[in-house]
Amino acid sequence: MLCLMMVSATAPPAEEPTKKMPEHVSERIKLPEPKYIGATSVEEALMKRRSVRVFKEGPVLLAELSQLIWAAQGMTNPGGLRTAPSAGALYPLELYVVAGNVTGLQPGVYRYGRKNHELLSIAKGDRRNDLCSAALGQSSIKKAALVLVLSGVFERTTAKYGERGIRYVHMEAGHAAQNVYLQAVTLQLGTVVIGAFSDRDVKALLKMTDSEMPLYIMPVGKK
Repeated sequence: MLCLMMVSATAPPAEEPTKKMPEHVSERIKLPEPKYIGATSVEEALMKRRSVRVFKEGPVLLAELSQLIWAAQGMTNPGGLRTAPSAGALYPLELYVVAGNVTGLQPGVYRYGRKNHELLSIAKGDRRNDLCSAALGQSSIKKAALVLVLSGVFERTTAKYGERGIRYVHMEAGHAAQNVYLQAVTLQLGTVVIGAFSDRDVKALLKMTDSEMPLYIMPVGKK
């Protein structure tokens, strides 16, 4: 009988093969420190969690984006453990932001640098319409203030777990996405998970490495 092994609280984080900053990164933006205590209980957030595809016009604050990013993939101790559980503490996920209307942040494509809780600038300019086209024209993407994109580097997990590691990566993406949903509730923001898109077009738009595969698109905006 196969056993499902997930990370324990004491497992050491794995070394990431893609830690070096890509050559096309032009700028680092330090994010505001996330808050670790809030006014909304876990139970209330679970009760209110819904998929939101229609957003009001208006910006999302940089501090709110910081909180969402931390919820998805932030580090929770000096050893590198994160907000979402990972099989073998191998952490195959990468996180991108396609910003269009974020107070204090220029429109563009950014990659999350979790070690220093910062954004690495990948491309300048508002790319929401391009991402919308890559996702079969789903309008929530171009109307959102920002879009989070999760990718997976499967080799980080399959190197240890073989083919079954593919399943673990998908499970981990689900953990991270639910974290974003619940954090969005506490910020009175809305989001939805989108899985229908062209892998090739999303990879090209976000300048992902060859080893990455896009997994989730999550537009975020005011409800």
